Amino acid sequence: METQQNPVALPLRAHTILGVCEAVGEDFGFNPVLLRIPFAAAVLWSPTITLAVYFALGALVLASRLLFPRSKSAAAKSAAPTHSAANEQRELANAA
Repeated sequence: METQQNPVALPLRAHTILGVCEAVGEDFGFNPVLLRIPFAAAVLWSPTITLAVYFALGALVLASRLLFPRSKSAAAKSAAPTHSAANEQRELANAA
């Protein structure tokens, strides 16, 4: 039996700052950690420039999401694999 979960907006999730890296990862199909690590390293090098780039990328993601919204069926398809992965992790934790 599969239950529907209401997806929380990226900026409101507890494990993200604004959801920029996760949104870019979703849009281009890669793990957002591959973007978070360079951003974290760049903050050590130049925090002002890195934060400016981060917020500019956030504005670009926001504009793209507002101008080209995904249909609800596409959003449901992309949410389904993560839902099953979460169930799989829960089942493994219960089995251990």
